[in-house]
Amino acid sequence: MTAVRAPQTSSLTGPCGPVDVDAAGLDAAAVRYLGDDAELTDGQRDAILAALATDTLAVLPPAAGKTAIYAIAGDLLGGRTVVVSPTLSLHRDQVAHLTDAGVAAAALNSESGRDALSAFAAGELAVVVTSPEQLARPDVLEQLALAEPTLLVVDEAHCVSDWGPDFRPDYLALAAAGRALGSPRVLALTATASLPAREEILDLLAVPDACVVVRDVDRPRTHLTVRLVHTEEAKWEHVVETVTALEGAGIVYVTTRGHTSVLAERLTDAGVAARAYHGGMRKKERQEVQDAFMADELSVVVATSAFGMGIDKPDVRWIVHGDVPTSIDAYHQEIGRAGRDGGTASAVLFHRPQDLARPKLFASGRDARAAALATVVEAIRLHDDGVAQAELADAAGLSKAALSRAIPALVVGGSVVQAPGRRLIAGLNGAPAIEVARAAAELVARSRERQRSKVELVRRFAEGSGCRRRTLLEVLGEPRDEPCGNCDHCDSGDVGDPGERSGASHGEPVPGESVTHDEWGRGVVQTVGDDTVVVLFDDAGYRTLSIPVLRERGLLTSV
Repeated sequence: MTAVRAPQTSSLTGPCGPVDVDAAGLDAAAVRYLGDDAELTDGQRDAILAALATDTLAVLPPAAGKTAIYAIAGDLLGGRTVVVSPTLSLHRDQVAHLTDAGVAAAALNSESGRDALSAFAAGELAVVVTSPEQLARPDVLEQLALAEPTLLVVDEAHCVSDWGPDFRPDYLALAAAGRALGSPRVLALTATASLPAREEILDLLAVPDACVVVRDVDRPRTHLTVRLVHTEEAKWEHVVETVTALEGAGIVYVTTRGHTSVLAERLTDAGVAARAYHGGMRKKERQEVQDAFMADELSVVVATSAFGMGIDKPDVRWIVHGDVPTSIDAYHQEIGRAGRDGGTASAVLFHRPQDLARPKLFASGRDARAAALATVVEAIRLHDDGVAQAELADAAGLSKAALSRAIPALVVGGSVVQAPGRRLIAGLNGAPAIEVARAAAELVARSRERQRSKVELVRRFAEGSGCRRRTLLEVLGEPRDEPCGNCDHCDSGDVGDPGERSGASHGEPVPGESVTHDEWGRGVVQTVGDDTVVVLFDDAGYRTLSIPVLRERGLLTSV
């Protein structure tokens, strides 16, 4: 879709500065995509204006019209757009929305063949929607680069931090892919991103100074409940009891494939129409479960996080977490799949404190030093056909776990590419090995601190006192003073007091406050609990500190 600019009379100013478009030009672009009667929401408008000025991360609620955001931003930037999206169902939906609006768009994935690639390179398409796996292919990047795209969109951007390191490693190569495409403007879009996750997303996309737009992340009509359990068996018994009492369609989230099968069987035995869903199932079987759920032939799906992305069923009435989620972002994303029709919904989290031991374990261990990583980079560069990852650890004097944590950082920097069969080949970044190794070591250290913070934030939400929603929104960077009146703590009258909770009445840290620490320097308070505070320091990353110790020693000072 070719941009038709109105005469420029005065530029608009977006969240991160002025842009080269006036109100008439923005309105005209909106009409081209949305039609004569539609209007942009404040969130859409701010995200578009930010993207016209600089790299942008937009955190907006579900069903916020994200396709319109990048369609209009791409139109006004005047070039072509590459969209990275995680699932085939999302590819189909996004292409359908774009073509219905008159945008020349097509998908490039395992189903679509190569016609889209050649059409985009030839200038016949304005938008191509693809996957991170496609962008990991040098031949694909070479063809896409011929079109000189001006906008690279990362849809469902939380996948960069949630999936990249463990499940879909090609998400880690998006920064290198962007450079290979000629460094187009980056627009990352998601419905959820806590403060640690935002930093991680921008870090891994190599746009640390991007504009961040956050609008309306609350789900006020979803009732929040946390139930503490102490044994695995008691947890499953309570989950079954809770689900059988709930009405309407719902999703039970667990963290392992084995738990999906065990719990689906227990629910079936209790008379609930439930089926398991996880990434290890055959594609046909997964599609059958999804289709039955969408057609109201199945009321309950017991699933890992693999279920729900791109599935927009408006009348889901409840979400139950049988296992504690791996991050507050995963929790917020998953509860957002309930009540999309605007009706009331409920979210119940079963919290067994021991469940946090596994993610906490992932946040422990010794990381690789820069010198060892430089040895790894040099060894990879000596093998044109690649080298097996398992062969590198001993040669560099590293544990296999430490090397596994470091490889993603080398991929992000573009010095290493992950090939099939866990083989590593040299990337396009040919800077001195010690230079790329130092950058990778710093990225690993920051990732370590974020992982620790994620565990702490989940625990804070599950075990903290006071209004649940106020705690959740505080973690998501949207602090509220008033209790929500729609959570278990508010139901019981345990709403807490923001001043007492934050320690403000005693001159102690407040969320969002700028502070300095005697050892770690400047930082910003992220969350405050009864006895601990999480602070993001400019140089030292995230730190969880004891409030009694801070009070006794006077280590933290407001600035």
